[in-house]
Amino acid sequence: MADDSPNLEDQAAAAATVAAESKSGKRDAFAELLAPKPKHAKYAKDGPSKDTSNKRAIGGPRDGLGAYIAKPESFPSSIVVYHNDDFVAIHDLFPKSTLHLLLLPRDSSKTRLHPFEAFEDPEFLKKVKEETKKLRSLAAAELRRRYGKSSAQDKARQEALSADPPPDELPQGRNWEQEIMCGIHAHPSMNHLHIHVISVDRYSDRLKHKKHYNSFSTPFFVPIDDFPLAQNDVRRHPTSEGYLRRDYTCWRCGRDFGNRFSELKIHLEKEFDEWKRLDLWSQACW
Repeated sequence: MADDSPNLEDQAAAAATVAAESKSGKRDAFAELLAPKPKHAKYAKDGPSKDTSNKRAIGGPRDGLGAYIAKPESFPSSIVVYHNDDFVAIHDLFPKSTLHLLLLPRDSSKTRLHPFEAFEDPEFLKKVKEETKKLRSLAAAELRRRYGKSSAQDKARQEALSADPPPDELPQGRNWEQEIMCGIHAHPSMNHLHIHVISVDRYSDRLKHKKHYNSFSTPFFVPIDDFPLAQNDVRRHPTSEGYLRRDYTCWRCGRDFGNRFSELKIHLEKEFDEWKRLDLWSQACW
């Protein structure tokens, strides 16, 4: 479901299958984060197709997010994080980091607009930013649950939690919200407006090629806090800027890998291990 997702037909089919097999009912906001993600069939190379005649048609493969907006109660808590009258938060079915969520606005006048256009409405933008902040906080809590015990910066907090009796006030510990990126792709491949809420690690077996990596590691990814954008902002023209064609650069240490994706993937695994344990941003690269 992420922008530049592979095999959109598979995604649409996956959404339909989950809806058919799921029970309706309200979802616990935290339950889905603790639940295992469903497995999905292997998919083909993604990216914009040269034949775009039917890709964005209503009901077509790029409409896959619409099912979650229309009937979020039809999906299990392993897919839908939470939903309310204005938003639906879901797991991305093709995560590009260890934690990858999508926030879907439900305003029918905005859902099919490009984010650059939708976010020109100040009231709507304010509402999206507030809900994104809520989901970011939830995502940060999940990162702490997963990695807090192995993080040096959370050591004092973890020890306090284990103390008997526990202290009246817990140490603040690591700021996991800083490890979450929130934004949109400058050229979304899915029809419905969506905001990515994604951990910074880029460690995922779903991250398979340059478009996947650079869509989250260059200005092609536009932080939600940067809106509203100036009319002359170069990010409005991602194709001419060539963001997706850039060489691979490590998100954490800045090392240039050229076009050597296999080397980058090995490096990302090592950086992920160091990031979750220490978060020493100033350290030298591996």
